Amino acid sequence: MLNDPIFQAAFHASPIGQYLLAPTDGLEILAANDAFLRSVGRQREDVTGRPLFDVFPNNPDDPQATGVQDLADSIRRAIDTGATQKMATQRYPIEMQRDGRCWFENMYWSATNTPIHAADGTLLCISHTTIDVTAQALAEQALRASRQEAVRNAQTAQAQRANLEAVLQVAPVGILVVDRDGKVVQRNPAHVELLGRALPRRQECVDFGGWTGWFADGAHAGRQLDAADWPLQRALAGHTVEHCLLRVQSFDSTDIRTMLVSSAPIHDRAGAMTGAVAVATDMEARVRAEQALQEADRRKDEFLAMLAHELRNPLAPIGTAAALLLRSHGDDEQVRRTSNVITRQVKHMSALVDELLDVARVTRGLIELDKTTLDVKRIVAEALEQARPAIEARGHSVQVRQPPRPAFVLGDHKRLVQVLANLLHNAAKFTPEGGLIQVELAIDPHHVRLVVSDSGYGMTPQLIGRAFELFAQGDRTLDRAQGGLGIGLALVKSLVALHGGSVNADSAGPGHGSRFTICLPKVEVQAQPAHHPLRDGHDVLAAGTPLTILAVDDNEDALAMLHLLLSAQGHHVVTTPDPREALRRADVAAPDACVLDIGLPDLDGYALARALRANPRTRHALLIALSGYGQDTDREKASAAGFDAYFVKPVDAEALSAALARARAA
Repeated sequence: MLNDPIFQAAFHASPIGQYLLAPTDGLEILAANDAFLRSVGRQREDVTGRPLFDVFPNNPDDPQATGVQDLADSIRRAIDTGATQKMATQRYPIEMQRDGRCWFENMYWSATNTPIHAADGTLLCISHTTIDVTAQALAEQALRASRQEAVRNAQTAQAQRANLEAVLQVAPVGILVVDRDGKVVQRNPAHVELLGRALPRRQECVDFGGWTGWFADGAHAGRQLDAADWPLQRALAGHTVEHCLLRVQSFDSTDIRTMLVSSAPIHDRAGAMTGAVAVATDMEARVRAEQALQEADRRKDEFLAMLAHELRNPLAPIGTAAALLLRSHGDDEQVRRTSNVITRQVKHMSALVDELLDVARVTRGLIELDKTTLDVKRIVAEALEQARPAIEARGHSVQVRQPPRPAFVLGDHKRLVQVLANLLHNAAKFTPEGGLIQVELAIDPHHVRLVVSDSGYGMTPQLIGRAFELFAQGDRTLDRAQGGLGIGLALVKSLVALHGGSVNADSAGPGHGSRFTICLPKVEVQAQPAHHPLRDGHDVLAAGTPLTILAVDDNEDALAMLHLLLSAQGHHVVTTPDPREALRRADVAAPDACVLDIGLPDLDGYALARALRANPRTRHALLIALSGYGQDTDREKASAAGFDAYFVKPVDAEALSAALARARAA
């Protein structure tokens, strides 16, 4: 049969792969046609006469390979039953060899095993026909995988939509999603609650012309939004809008709420814009809370200013009484000592009040610096003069080291003296008696450095870390021998920062003293410091003839003490608590000087000063303001009203006498 020419021609011409197997245990390959040999990449001599599973073994590296066993079982059933056995499509990797390489290539086959018998029934061979369906199987696998992936993606997308829907439903911010045409895709309950249900629409698209809102901050604060200004509309135009604070009217009513709105375009994976989303956060409660805090802060500052005024009012007659007591009974040692005690305590109380007011102004950014070019050496001299009583009272020694040339900075003379004097007072206060205080002034290429060091109690690292915080203090004894409110260094830091400088503290530890370093920007151009339009009176000595003085204060004790003080200096004093009565008396007496309280009833001191300046009989009189208010704005208002000098209660008797000396000189 195998040598029959007709069989040979038909066998090898068949497009279907086929081989014949001997019915032996080894299942030797008797013949293989050309179609099969092409599909497995073999030559006829490579397979003919060899056992089937020696030529086509399982892949030893593939634990899931079952091709050999499945084919052997099918052939055995064909032999046993004498019937054709059709096999399901199976994976049967074929060992390939090429260019010295050997590998197993995954192939899929659809095969049939048919027993061939002679006329007498003798089994001659087994015909194995097989079709290579690898491409089809792989395509079906890819299709199945694609379908499974599509199902998984759909399930994932559905889960994501469900999650997004759940998030939108409970999100505390309003979310509005539209497509690129402006049609609403999603609007969560918070957005409805925030803006109302009746969302303005035109042909199913959001109608921004029906929205009403105003900008709430920035350069456009208070301006009503046009349709193109709305963040969502801008997002549809391709722009991203972040943190736009708006006041928006409800769609359902006239209610207006403050909200923070952000918006952005939405793009697909290809980058094409598919819509936009806007997120609105309700800020109404926060804005109201901030307004309440600002109002409370404003009331606090008003209270502090009024407290200072009310505290200074009783201090004024006390201080004046002490000065008068010393003037009239200065030869009595007990009276002199008592008067000095009262004067010191009045000054201490006044300094505490000033610190409270200063810290209130600094924390709110209300301090305005009168900057001029200053020689820091003058600052050092004046600060030392201010701190000298405290230094001498504790028996400290002072060493000053400074360069011979000027050290110029751009700053406020009064505030820089205040800064350095504060550090010197602290050094005096926190150094045991008989200590050493050193002041060093140095000039760097770009900065002027001021260093104040002492041999005092020193500071722990923890205290250094919070030394410049408001109300920060070190450990105190029960008697609070050092006193103070713990706000001085906070003021120092804030005032230095306003000058563009820095300040830091250092200490080797408790018992090793402290060191404070101020660094200020240096300027090269020398200029003379400007003087405040209101003089403090310390540069003129009291001398000359008695004056006629009009004194006006609604505090009867303060007015009585002022009358006694001025009379003791030899002046003729006219007093009244009534500002309108003061105008009448001024017109009669034509005083040389007027000492006026600012906080007068009915007609305040500013209005009274303007009226006196308008009267020809008092136009050239020296006008001196006395007030419990000491802010820079108060001094500016006094200067504008026509005052020549401004004193914060309690007034220093010597300073007042010096100021009156100008009227004598005139």
